[in-house]
Formats: sequence, structure tokens, C-alpha cells
Amino acid sequence: MSETGLFTGADGITRCSWQQELPDYAHYHDEEWGRPVKDDIRLFEKICLEGFQSGLSWLTVLRKREAFRAAFCGFDFDRVALFDEADIERCVADKGIIRHRGKIVSTVNNARRAIEMRDEFGSLACYFWSFEPKPDERPPVFDHATLRANPITPASTRLSKDLKKRGWSFVGPTTIYAFMQAMGMVNDHIEGCHCRSRIELQRLEFVRP
Repeated sequence: MSETGLFTGADGITRCSWQQELPDYAHYHDEEWGRPVKDDIRLFEKICLEGFQSGLSWLTVLRKREAFRAAFCGFDFDRVALFDEADIERCVADKGIIRHRGKIVSTVNNARRAIEMRDEFGSLACYFWSFEPKPDERPPVFDHATLRANPITPASTRLSKDLKKRGWSFVGPTTIYAFMQAMGMVNDHIEGCHCRSRIELQRLEFVRP
């Protein structure tokens, strides 16, 4: 990764360098990462996949995402909540996903907790977006040094603690901050990245749940 955290590709576009100039990763960077999301299924999918990613690279999970979706019924948490031991064994045997029993069991558990959350708050989106950090919690300039220095934040710590109280698992503050970054609750595209201003505009126009 460059010292600035930026990379200008052959297409002349400057991006955050973590996308490594790989076509699928660059597409994820340009079209998904940081865009505000309030769809409950996508929020549930992402928080589960961030749990699977723990200890690995996100690129590994991204390239297995379609297999994960097939294994977990498109991350429809009403359906995943009904998984029994046979479903868990099926997932453990699925070579297309990360076959970590603890994380598979966690996904089923979290689906059940997601239903409880929806019943209490009306939607997962209403709950998660209530933890969006206030402007005074955000750095005035977001550069590479800031990104590297902040694997967790006060907001991700608050959300992590509350999720754990509610019985969710594999939701540590680092995992939760990655979730918040990806779902657009913060804009962590580095200053100079072509996506940053576009995401800022989307966040301004985004109607919070």
C-alpha cells in the first residue's frame, strides 16, 4: 500500500489503494463500499460476513460471497433462524464457504437475535443507524494515517457492546467498525479518492431510517 493510501490506475482514476487494482475488488470499492445501506437483508449479510472475515482478508470473503449467499438462503434471517443441526453440518461441509463451525453457529444465532431486534425496533436499519457517529466524533480530514490509526472507534465500541448484550456473537469493535465503514455509516474513502465526494453527497441525500 502506498504511503498516501491512494493509487491511480491505468484508467486514470485515483482510488483507495486497498483495492489492489484487482477488478473485482475495485468494483466493490467503487460501487458498494461506503454507500449508505438501510436494507435489512444487506445489513444482516454484511455483519455476518464481517464475522467470517475476522482473521482473514475481506477479498477472501468477497470472492466466496455468492457461495455464502447460497448456503445461508440469501441471508434472509427469518429462514436462517430456522436452521437446525443438519443445516449447520451442511454448511460445515460446504467447500465454497469458510467452514468455521463457530462462525456458522454464530450466523444462526445472530439471525434469531435479528428477528428480536426487528420486533423491538421495527427494522435492523433503525437500530444500526441509531449508532451512526456524530460529526464531532469524526476526524476533520480523513487521510491514510487516520484510517490506519482507527481500527475501532467510540461508536463501533458502543455498538459492539450493545450487540453483545443482546446476545449477538462475533461482533467485536473492530468487526463492527468494518461493518460501519462498508454500510456507509461513516465515509472512510481517503481524501483524494474519486469516491469520497460522491459518498459524501449520497450520505447528505440519504434518508435515515
